[in-house]
Amino acid sequence: MKWEEIRKLYPNQYVMLEELQSSINGNKKYIEDIALIKTIQDPKEATKALVNSRGKRFVYHTGKDKIVMEIIIRPGLRGLTKK
Repeated sequence: MKWEEIRKLYPNQYVMLEELQSSINGNKKYIEDIALIKTIQDPKEATKALVNSRGKRFVYHTGKDKIVMEIIIRPGLRGLTKK
């Protein structure tokens, strides 16, 4: 499903999505194809769901024109090895 379709169906709402296809350009991840998991009415519930998101699932607000995420690299975690 495309983001434009979800925005039309669920205006001004939080939605839980699953990434199906994306591309990376520099430090930005552009989500191109998604699956709608559920809508979330309560902003507090949306925040909790976002914090607990794992893998390719995430929470986003349909007020945004595009789904673009900044990729943050944690320098403290690079180069860790298992003993």
